[in-house]
Parts: sequence; structure tokens; C-alpha cells
Amino acid sequence: MTVAEDQRGILPQHVRDVLESDSRNEALRSLDIALSGSDADFDAITALASQIMQTPVALVTLLGRERQEFRSKVGTELDGTPSHISFCAHTIAEAGNAPFLVPNAADDSRFTENELVTGPLHIRFYAGVPLTVAGEKVGSLCVLDTEPREQPRPAQLSQLESMATLVSSLLHLKDSARRGDIARTALIREKKRHTLALEAASIASWVWDLRTNRIECDDLLPQMLGLPITSSLRASDLFRAIDRRDRRQSMLQLRQALETNGEYAGEYRVGRSQPERWLGTRGRVLDRDAKGTPTLVFGVNFDITTTKTSQERQRLLLREINHRVKNTLATVQALATQTVRHAREPREFLAAFTGRLQALGLAHGLLSDMEWGGIDLAEVVRLQAMPFTDKADPRINATGPAISLSPDQALGMGLILHELGSNALKHGALSVSTGRVDLTWRLDGDREHPRVSLLWEEHDGPAVSRPSRSGFGSILIKRSLDKVLGAKVDHRFEPEGVQAEISLPLE
Repeated sequence: MTVAEDQRGILPQHVRDVLESDSRNEALRSLDIALSGSDADFDAITALASQIMQTPVALVTLLGRERQEFRSKVGTELDGTPSHISFCAHTIAEAGNAPFLVPNAADDSRFTENELVTGPLHIRFYAGVPLTVAGEKVGSLCVLDTEPREQPRPAQLSQLESMATLVSSLLHLKDSARRGDIARTALIREKKRHTLALEAASIASWVWDLRTNRIECDDLLPQMLGLPITSSLRASDLFRAIDRRDRRQSMLQLRQALETNGEYAGEYRVGRSQPERWLGTRGRVLDRDAKGTPTLVFGVNFDITTTKTSQERQRLLLREINHRVKNTLATVQALATQTVRHAREPREFLAAFTGRLQALGLAHGLLSDMEWGGIDLAEVVRLQAMPFTDKADPRINATGPAISLSPDQALGMGLILHELGSNALKHGALSVSTGRVDLTWRLDGDREHPRVSLLWEEHDGPAVSRPSRSGFGSILIKRSLDKVLGAKVDHRFEPEGVQAEISLPLE
């Protein structure tokens, strides 16, 4: 089977037509750019694309009739693939220049039999944007992953499109330089640089002339740094805009990059921004003098505040989880000890202890889902109290406003409601068909010192008498909120039914 026949067996007709287009292939040939060897400009963009899209593989591809060549690559040792299995062939065949997305190639009929999907490369996620030179789509900037991915955020796709525009311009500029144009003049002075500033993607581009110590930039860079809008900055103004905590390290990293390989990558906080803003930056030396001293540096800045905030939130959450695990182990140990002490036989211990562990587990599950933040009291009631009544004939009437509890409050309240419900089902109002429970809560106190008051009232159940001794359930009800300062629990055995009143301050 020839390559052309193989293509006819895999690629749709409209994709083959674009791939075979004479004008497109002529534009590709006219670039006359060597397809082997590394190019630092393209490599910096693929590295940035991989970082922003958070994928292990990023490529700059050029598509010929029979073979797709990788002009730049991150995360793979391959130099190219046959065009008939290329995802990028579909990218250039799409109308317009919008990103072409494949969230899960294994579920996409266009790619389920593709050897890039079924073979050892195991491609699942793909996102690519076409590269346009002389009005023709010659290749793509794309990112890949071996795991299915959700739809990328609009900001990420916008950044990918902007970087593809930058790659297209670099292809043109490098070809012009090969024909005799001066690359530095094209990069610094050409008007198109402003359209390649990646404003929509929140990426600012700049060129630093070390001889004059001036930075030519687009309007977005001073905005990011909290400086007046300008197209030309003094380098000293930029460094002063960096937060003092990061300034020395950033300047040291830059100095080392200029003295060694000329590649710079860093991140820092902006000193004047409120709330706190983090910027990432990448750059490389474009020109050196006869002595090898850098004279011109090209780079980009991009906002990484969301990433940094997420990382800090994860660190805080892990610390909170570690703290909660220690507290939970202590709680489980106390539950086991006290349940054994008050149980008359092993079977009684197992049933009581299992129920209390399940209550604790439900509360922890809810807290985990909410990332250990505020928990609505109604959710705690739904999980811990409502399972003791039938949905078809509910005998627990629960009403109250939306009130957010802290993790400690939610755990304690959950254990209390479980014990009240369990006792009501065994001995109280819920043990007979006529019994019912009114469960209400309200806000008390003032704006400065708000409190929540919850009332559990059993009605129409068996006659109640005060037990001769306090079981562990009663002790647990009274002590579950010991960790919450200012909490009060009043557990009463009234003749007409058990009542429990819980009051605690809101954090």
C-alpha cells in the first residue's frame, strides 16, 4: 500500500484535499527552513505552551504531503510522523484559526484506530492551533497528553492561539532573515510585534537593549507591574516593581543566565499589587557583541497568580488534613475506649462503634468535598439525622436558615445528631409509628457575636424517664463540641420526649 492509498484509508476527503493543496505545499517549500536541529526561539515557545497548558508534550509541526516534521518539541524524542496519522492534519483542515481539540482520542471515531492512539505513544488529549505563513496553513503549535483532559480554560486556549501567532511570525521573520533581512530589526522594530504581544492571553512581550538599559514593551507589561502605561521602560524601573522578597533572587537568576547559556526563566511577585500577583517570565539573548557580551534580550511575562494561589491552597489544605487526621485518630480512639466501657457485650459494642464511625466518616466526607471550608448546617442535618426517617413518610421535620459551620463545629454537630437519631430510633419517638421529631435551628446574638441555636424535640413517643446512669451516647452528646469554645449542650429527658438544645458561636 502506498502512502497516498494509506491516507485515503484514514483521512477524510476534506483533510486530504488541504494536505495535498499545491499552494499550501508551495508556501511550505518557500520557507526553506532546515527541519533538523534545535532552535532556541521555537523551543522557548513550546516549553511555554507545555507549561501553560500543563501537558507533558508540546510541538511546533510543519506538515508536508507525506510527512509531518517537528520543528520544535518538548517531551518526545520523535522528529516527526507520517502525515496520514497526524492530528495536526485535521487542525489545518478546520475553517478559520480556532484551536482544534480532542479531549479523549480513544472515544473519538476519527482517531480510535490511529496508531498514535492504539500504539505505545498512547495519545489521548490533543489541542492544536494552525500556523499560517503567506496566507497558507503550513503546520501547527500543539500540545498532547497520554491522559484524557477536560475542556481547557478559555484563557489557556487564548494563550495557545497567541503563541501560535507568534510562531507564525517567527517563521516569516526567520525566513526573511535568511533572505538578507536583519533579524534584530525585524523583531524589535516591526510593527507586528505589538499584535504579537499576546494581550488577550495575558502575556506581555518585551525586548531589552542592554547597551541603553531600555526595555521596549507592549502596554500589558507595565500594567502587570503596576506602572504607568508606556512602551519603553528603564530596566531599573522594572526591577524596582518586583517584590522585595523576590528581587534579589530574580536579578541573580538573570545575571547567571546572561553569563552562561543566555536562557532565562523565573517567577516573582509584583511589589505594588493588591491582591498579590505572581508573574512568570522567560527570555533569551538574541544578540551579542564581538566579545560575546549580551546586547539584546527578548522575552515574555505571563500571569501565574492562579497557579500560585492553587499551589498555596493545596499546601494549606494538606496541612489542614494532617491536623484533622491527628484529631480524627484521637477521636476514634476515644470513641472506641468509651464505647467498650459502656457496652454490655461485644455485639452491642460493634453496632454502636460502627454507627459512630460511619457518622464520623460522613462528616469527614462532606468536609473533604468542601475542601475543609464552611459547611452548611442543613447539609450536616441531611447526612446525619435524615437517614433515621423514611423519605416516603418523613417523621423528622427539619427547618432553619442557611448557616455555615466551621470544620470542628460540623464534626461535633454531626456526632450529636447521629446519637440523637440513633437513640430516638432505638428507644425514643422514632421507635413507634406515631412518634415524630421537630428539628429547628435559628440565628441568635448580634452582628458582633452571632450564635446558632439548634433544638431537637421528640413528640408522641414512649414515655421518657431519666436513665439511672449516663451512657456513652449521652456523654458524647454533651462533649462532642468541647473543642468549640463557648458551645453549650443541654440534653433533657422530659416525660413527653427527649429534648436537646445546642448553642454555639459562629466563626
